[in-house]
Amino acid sequence: MDDASVFFELVTEWAWIGWLVLIAVFLVIEMLTLDFTFLMLGLGSAVGLLTGLVGLPVWGQLIVAAAAAALFILVIRPPLLRRLHRGEDPTKSNVDALIGLRGTALADITQVSGQVKVSNGDTWTARTETPVPIPQGAPVAISAISGATAIVRLVND
Repeated sequence: MDDASVFFELVTEWAWIGWLVLIAVFLVIEMLTLDFTFLMLGLGSAVGLLTGLVGLPVWGQLIVAAAAAALFILVIRPPLLRRLHRGEDPTKSNVDALIGLRGTALADITQVSGQVKVSNGDTWTARTETPVPIPQGAPVAISAISGATAIVRLVND
């Protein structure tokens, strides 16, 4: 027997250990990410392990494991995520809570500089989303946040 056939025989004989290692690695990563993606990959690896125990060749195990993982990700993961996020607080927070808030221009606002006093009491550096400058004292609304700068638009009240 040549070296290649000995190698493939060893891989075939000990593939179950590789599947167990993959399952363990995917489960550890899942515990760190909590996104269900690596859990689905771990389940796909478990299917690969089972097909190996049934006697399928290694290439067949890989194909079945990949197909099972893809199926799990596409079919099982979305309802699990919906169920996980079902009871979340829908209140916007952080930067998301600022979008749409109104304020007053404290200084002329251009695409380069400006300052705005937001209705929640915060003062932000600001830029306009259009080339048209916004005069001091004009009512504005926040369209986006870019770093520590509010991108604002003129509001016609």
